[in-house]
Amino acid sequence: MYEKEKEELIERLAAWGYLRKLEIIEAFRRVPRHEFVPAGMRRHAYEDQPLPIGHGQTISAPSMIAIMLESLEVKPGQKVLEIGTGSGYNAALLAELVGGEGKVFTVERIPELAEFGRANLRRVGYKNVQVITGNGTLGYKKEAPWDRILVTACAPDVPKPLIDQLKIGGKLGAPVGQNYMFQTWVVAEKMEDGINIREYGGCSFVPLVGEHGWSKT
Repeated sequence: MYEKEKEELIERLAAWGYLRKLEIIEAFRRVPRHEFVPAGMRRHAYEDQPLPIGHGQTISAPSMIAIMLESLEVKPGQKVLEIGTGSGYNAALLAELVGGEGKVFTVERIPELAEFGRANLRRVGYKNVQVITGNGTLGYKKEAPWDRILVTACAPDVPKPLIDQLKIGGKLGAPVGQNYMFQTWVVAEKMEDGINIREYGGCSFVPLVGEHGWSKT
């Protein structure tokens, strides 16, 4: 079910230039997006648009997810932290990219969404993903340092605790900007003497709520 729709989406994203790396194309192919949206949204799972998942949150459009993953350059065997589990779809893609030797931890501040994402990941069979309920702006120091950090909500600036928890040479991808306006997708690479930030263009994400994000939605 939905295999034809999935392949058509992948073909469109590749034709439009969003999907380029073979490993990311294969991850999109292996992860059943329709298993990570509410039942009433499944018929829309392979359309290139964000979808509501409850509690004022969304699952990002596939084209935006492709930009996120292409820019972050996740490698097999890496340890990756995601901020904002949502439905668990991004975490599943990350799990495919890091492979059996890698690890994915994902933090969600809304308990009901954390359970939704956890249940989806468990049902589909992703055992190398751990879902934590908590304040994502603080990262997850217990398992730091991280090779990669993926932030799926917009902060006024890149949260310092997340940069602090990156390995030297590690990369963090995040939307940065003024809430719903003027957001930019950036990738920050941690260097010995600071961070190098590269911008990838405009985007639109829900606000990152927490001590080092926005105080409220």
